[in-house]
Amino acid sequence: MPQLAPVNWLFLFILFWFIVGLGTTLIWWSFKTNYSIPSSDTSEKAPRTNLWSW
Repeated sequence: MPQLAPVNWLFLFILFWFIVGLGTTLIWWSFKTNYSIPSSDTSEKAPRTNLWSW
């Protein structure tokens, strides 16, 4: 293995973790998550009020 300058090791370290983070982000974005609240008949009959007075 050739001798590398400290700046090159720092570059390789940053490049490695950038690729790991990018791969993790792409895998995370590939999974579709549905955030939904199951609706019931009682919640539809309740009147909706605005909780914020502005």
